[in-house]
Amino acid sequence: MRVLVTGANGLIGNILWRGLAGEHSLRGVDRRPDKTRGIVRADVRQARSMRRAFENVEAVIDLAARPAVDLPWDKVEEDMQARINVLEAARVHGVRRYVFASSNHVTGLYERDEPYASIVAGTYHGVDPASIPLIRSDWPIRPDSAYGVGKAFAEAAGRLYAEEHGISCLFLRIGTVLADDRPHTPRHFATLLSHADLVRLVDCALRAPLEHRYGIYYGVSANRWRFWDLANAQEELGFEAHDDAERLRFVADD
Repeated sequence: MRVLVTGANGLIGNILWRGLAGEHSLRGVDRRPDKTRGIVRADVRQARSMRRAFENVEAVIDLAARPAVDLPWDKVEEDMQARINVLEAARVHGVRRYVFASSNHVTGLYERDEPYASIVAGTYHGVDPASIPLIRSDWPIRPDSAYGVGKAFAEAAGRLYAEEHGISCLFLRIGTVLADDRPHTPRHFATLLSHADLVRLVDCALRAPLEHRYGIYYGVSANRWRFWDLANAQEELGFEAHDDAERLRFVADD
């Protein structure tokens, strides 16, 4: 598949480039180019700068947004405009599949409730991991920040482009992806998405039947303490998480 990756030189972009380059024909755009890998300079906040990159592309993996939960509103608004720019470019060039790196922060305020609050604090006494009510992607959104609101906006915009323009828009509410691929805080033992599972999830989203016109899916590994539901990702995308942050608990404590 001919795939354009926006924000290709970021943390997630680099992980996906290494994992997907052998399976798909990749090109990338980023404000930091890397000609050795076919990543050219473009800023998705400026629609004209990226138009040529969409030529002869079958799918887009849209990662080009600031990954900071404490973003001020003005920066979130810029990223919201960037989503429209990318979706419009996809529409104009006939791209059939759009995969967006959304965020678990769209529903982050659920973590104030029990048992999630205890889990993210690492206070497991009296909590049965087999009985955790898993947060589904069809639950009402509860953004925990302006950043979360911006990601929710992208999910809503994608719904419009899916139904009005026929682009298959899939949104992945990414958990915690870390450069060293290991948990560092109690919350990470619930929310970690390993590099390998990240690649598996995005590859499944790229390969999913185009009849899946619109979907929202959590991206998290098969962690003992996870509280996001993966059922629809398994059923609709064929995604199976393999890794468990719990196996790294003693490594993380070293």
